[in-house]
Amino acid sequence: MDLIFGRNKKEQPEPVRAKVTGEVVYRSQYLRSDTYSANIEANRIVVSEFGTMAYPDPCKNIFSKAFSYLSHTIPDFTDNCLINIMKCGEDFYATTETNYVRKINPQTLETLEKVDYRKYVAVNLATSHPHYDEVGNVLNMGTSIVDKGKTKYVMFKIPATVPEDKKKGKSPWKHTEVFCTIPSRSLLSPSYYHSFGVTENYVVFLEQPFKLDILKMATAYIRGVSWASCLSFHKEDKTYIHIVDQRTRKPVPTRFYTDAMVVFHHVNAYEEDGCILFDVIAYEDSSLYQLFYLANLNQDFEENSRLTSVPTLRRFAVPLHVDQNAEVGSNLIKVASTTATAVKDKDDQVYCQPELLYEGLELPRINYAHNGKPYRYIFSAEVQWSPIPTKIIKYDILTKSSLKWGEECCWPAEPLFVPTPGAEAEDDGVILSAIVSTDPQKLPFLLILDARSFTELARASVDADMHLDLHGLFVPAADGDTGTQPPVEEQRDEASQGDEAPQT
Repeated sequence: MDLIFGRNKKEQPEPVRAKVTGEVVYRSQYLRSDTYSANIEANRIVVSEFGTMAYPDPCKNIFSKAFSYLSHTIPDFTDNCLINIMKCGEDFYATTETNYVRKINPQTLETLEKVDYRKYVAVNLATSHPHYDEVGNVLNMGTSIVDKGKTKYVMFKIPATVPEDKKKGKSPWKHTEVFCTIPSRSLLSPSYYHSFGVTENYVVFLEQPFKLDILKMATAYIRGVSWASCLSFHKEDKTYIHIVDQRTRKPVPTRFYTDAMVVFHHVNAYEEDGCILFDVIAYEDSSLYQLFYLANLNQDFEENSRLTSVPTLRRFAVPLHVDQNAEVGSNLIKVASTTATAVKDKDDQVYCQPELLYEGLELPRINYAHNGKPYRYIFSAEVQWSPIPTKIIKYDILTKSSLKWGEECCWPAEPLFVPTPGAEAEDDGVILSAIVSTDPQKLPFLLILDARSFTELARASVDADMHLDLHGLFVPAADGDTGTQPPVEEQRDEASQGDEAPQT
């Protein structure tokens, strides 16, 4: 005791860096999907992916090969769920954009059962960016291809909790409910979409001229081309903005449209003064996808990437009530917070022109407590003439200013905002991002930033082989999660890759 209380300690006027132990761990494991198992067993790609078409076993006879070709006319898509992590009820699922999701154990990373959306809702494709309401219900949408002679976009809800029901059981999936469908403008060429937006009362869906050709897809296997080759951008077409009222479960009758564009990520949407304001990251065309073919991931990658369109943050404004007496050519938007316009066109259509907020950012995240509500801050990766992020950015929509973090030879993953418990300010929390380095002497690390000042609070280096993931790594929800912060963070989404993405 004399050593503790009986002696004065030396001063330490200079700061000493603390060693962090026991607080951060890293682990990864390939998703043991049916696709993964089949490829491992065959020691080659035998299940077709977005950017890779598999071929019949060369050892099979001609009859077996012919059957393989025919079986791909209406393809059974992959369960290579490498894009996102979704929470459904008390369970976690790895997801992709097909009709399959895989349940996982977030503690052990064990791959559990496979769920087929088609058993509960008639969709062949579904987004990997679902939304969650305040009680944890999952809102998602997918495409039903030529079902009963119709191709349509289906919006559906999976409940967070279910009542006791002996007939349906306790599984939330069995209580999946379709609340709205929108007919595709083309029976055989539905729009591709990666996400959608929600407000407190509405759903925002963009039917863009980036389309999936069903006839090409039906013959892709015979022609030996990938599913990606069945997508095409039609720059001469329009992008149609569908607004669905969640209360009536019907689309708003006014036809809104804007110029041709490609949108992968919605940022947020909310209602203000009789309008819906929604923010998206948009491209002038679909050239981004071409960069992720292995043929382009070479020493000329930097030069090749300059050929793509730059992602821009765009704000759209859509009036919820259109004055039928308004003159053709008049601007229907009176909201002072944006310069976006909605001009009344002939045939009762409304042409929407966005406000350009920022150029060169992608993979946007927000404080999810503000999802569907007015908000101020966007946390994202900064990208200029390359899809590989080099900085993390905090963009202030109100002041049009930004804060950035970057370090030489460092490639940050998609940032994740984690609020301080009990926080009231929108940016009261921390930013997490997994960082890999092009310098082989520099270990990958978890970066922790103060979300308000964007100064570094800590980093936890990991002596492990960490993947470069454009969409980052998922972080399971903390204990006591209230449902307002979604437990999802994407893995990766590369058009050229057919292998499984790690979970950490």
